[in-house]
Amino acid sequence: MRKTGSTHFGDADFEEEQMADIGDATWAEVGRACCVHSPMEWGKIFIGVCAAFFFLYFFLFSLELLGNAAKVLGGCTAGGIMGDNVNPVAALVIGELATALVQSSSTTTSIIVSLVGASAISINTGIYMIMGANIGTSVTNTIVAMGQMSDGVQLERAFAGATVHDLFNLLTVAVLFPLELISGYLRALTGAMLPEQVGDGDKWEGPIKKIVSPLAGRVLKANKNVIKDIATGKVESCDEYYPVFCVGGIEDYKSCANKCGDGEEKGVDCGRVGLITCDKKYGCPAFFQNGATKKDDSIAAGVCLVLSLAFLLICLMGLVNVLQRGLMGMSTRIIYKATNVPGIFAIVIGAAVTVLVQSSSITTSVLTPLVGIGVIQLEQMFPLTLGANIGTTVTGLLASLVSDSVAALQVALCHLFFNISGIIIWYPLPFMRKVPLNGARELGKWTRRSKAIPPIYIIVVFFVCPLLLLGLSELFVQKKVGWTVLGTIIVIAVVLGIIRFAWWWNRQEGRNQFIACLDKRSARNDALAALPEDMQFLKGKISQLAEHTGLPEDEEVDEEKAEGTDAAEEAEEAA
Repeated sequence: MRKTGSTHFGDADFEEEQMADIGDATWAEVGRACCVHSPMEWGKIFIGVCAAFFFLYFFLFSLELLGNAAKVLGGCTAGGIMGDNVNPVAALVIGELATALVQSSSTTTSIIVSLVGASAISINTGIYMIMGANIGTSVTNTIVAMGQMSDGVQLERAFAGATVHDLFNLLTVAVLFPLELISGYLRALTGAMLPEQVGDGDKWEGPIKKIVSPLAGRVLKANKNVIKDIATGKVESCDEYYPVFCVGGIEDYKSCANKCGDGEEKGVDCGRVGLITCDKKYGCPAFFQNGATKKDDSIAAGVCLVLSLAFLLICLMGLVNVLQRGLMGMSTRIIYKATNVPGIFAIVIGAAVTVLVQSSSITTSVLTPLVGIGVIQLEQMFPLTLGANIGTTVTGLLASLVSDSVAALQVALCHLFFNISGIIIWYPLPFMRKVPLNGARELGKWTRRSKAIPPIYIIVVFFVCPLLLLGLSELFVQKKVGWTVLGTIIVIAVVLGIIRFAWWWNRQEGRNQFIACLDKRSARNDALAALPEDMQFLKGKISQLAEHTGLPEDEEVDEEKAEGTDAAEEAEEAA
């Protein structure tokens, strides 16, 4: 029995230990485990820390590159769908899809705030788009969780840690979206807080962005102005940005991306860039090309998207491996004592980290692998993600100060109070807190039974369902009796289908049938995977049995059969 009397990280029964079985350690034990080491151990710790920072840096670089590639690939589409005043359901879906496409709620919310400030969309439309952006931002850490598919237990925990963020956002929208429709709660609350005017502010960039962005910007830098220009109607389509033109054929910021002077025509007298642009400090990125067409930029972004996902997976595996080695042999009591902070402090930590990195996606994506390897419990991940939701609202608030518009500030404040309201609803009361936590655990258990669940979940939740809602909402805004009747029939059918499904799931053993189906598929896949090895094992056992009993080998039996056949043929010929 070890001193602490508990399971240790890396033990055979580490995965089986439950939260309730873990005793409470003292801070003295934590201090000794952290700071009392031999010189050799300190050397190994130093190497491990350096390796962890190396993988963490390139993990963040991969996320930044992934975001840049997504903005290039989805920028035109995102700008096109964000530019109009639409019905509330469509606005919600547009905010979600735009964020999922560009992989950044900070970018989406900044653009929404700017659109409201420029009077391109109404305050109400901006509020509903902000709600959708909150849903879309959680797709990144859900993708990151899939990087731990090689280990079923880690995947279960990581996917639960990622989807608790999704479920919180979805549940908050489910409550506050109808409340806002009926009462205008957020608009009224923030309207009472507004000053008469908003002073000019400067754009602030977090220190982590300053460290990671230069390297990512040298590979690929997305032109965010494209999304804003298309959304505000300044340009009709992305085609107006092409072909890319650099004055004198010189590929640098001054010749390609500098603003045109008075009387100068873009693409003739001064440079013109498309979806990929140049940086004022670091020049043009590696994938920038003078004379490029929209297709060329899309191909470059596609290549960067694949590379970023590959780097993301490699760095994730490296980071997880380093952390596991560093924690090997550490008592679970020590680990959970060190990471178990009160919920309110965890929310503050999550908010502070997100303000520093200027991205809730980065915060939750870094935490997800830690949940996967068991360093952070799901109960701790939840308040950290809530804090990340608060921290990401700072970007919109800063954008509203730059826009010099009271309406823009109101939408940015709506984003803040939307997240605060969600926290008040779903976190303080234990029985309410269990709703997203239990839902995330259930989803995690499903992934352990079938690794097809994560990609299906992402496609259905972030793309299929929003598109269906968008199509359904459009039926009611056509102001045609036929379309309205059709939409009503479809809504009634969907509601009845949901009620029927809920009855089957809860009252007719639907859940158990679904889990049994997943178990059956998992057992069949495991059997097929183990079939070659099992066949080799059986052949070995049969050979041993043949030697023990004196039975002839297969080759000898074949030879005897062949000899018997030849003898029979000779007898027939003689007859």
